[in-house]
Amino acid sequence: MRKTPLHPLTWWIWSFAVAISIARVNSPIFAIALVGVVGLIVFFAREDAPWGESFMWTLKIAIWILVIRTFVAITIGIPIPGTTIFSLPRIPLPSWMPGVRIGGDVTLERISSVLSEGVIICAIIVVFGAAASLTSPHRLLRVLPIYMYEFGVSVVIASTVLPQLVTSFTRIRAAQRLRGQSTKGLSSYRRVAIPLLEESLARSLDLAAAMDARGYGVSRKRSRYRPITWRPIDTAVVTTGLIVMGLS
Repeated sequence: MRKTPLHPLTWWIWSFAVAISIARVNSPIFAIALVGVVGLIVFFAREDAPWGESFMWTLKIAIWILVIRTFVAITIGIPIPGTTIFSLPRIPLPSWMPGVRIGGDVTLERISSVLSEGVIICAIIVVFGAAASLTSPHRLLRVLPIYMYEFGVSVVIASTVLPQLVTSFTRIRAAQRLRGQSTKGLSSYRRVAIPLLEESLARSLDLAAAMDARGYGVSRKRSRYRPITWRPIDTAVVTTGLIVMGLS
């Protein structure tokens, strides 16, 4: 028996509430715990569709953001006094850049501060990635008001790029393996980059053009064909998010 998905706005409202609670608590432990809960929800509730795979990619992107941000903050930034862990070669900067340094002493306080801020930022990114993974972008557009036509077309393009990236990446990798090409190493990613971006953006633009050709947003009255209803389970999910936000 196929399970009925929730209302398209349910997971987005829930994600906004959870993201606000992460920002209010401002604790990396709390953020990591909520990311774990969100990961379990996505694992059990996501649909077998292209957008269902976008959560793992969002998680990978968040990890890369955390790594790059930590590296940049260690090498370039404002020094924070404390317990020195190691030192990097110091590069002198012009006099009009006071307080900023490249290299120098790296303190425990500096690393802990950077990691704490980075984990919170990445957790918020992952939470919204979960909402995108749990919600069909097409069903989300169906519940948007008619006067948001131009915004709706933009949402089509934005919300379908990442799922199409995941689908196209898998297909291109499979084609490379069938041709006997290596799928390991940096060179293999360079061969994927251009066709991947081109195909993903082309599909998203085709969908937006198809909506425009079918008169999306022309009529001022919404069609009652197969309306999406708000159910008690949607209220329960949103309530849990609001409770978490209220207790934070």
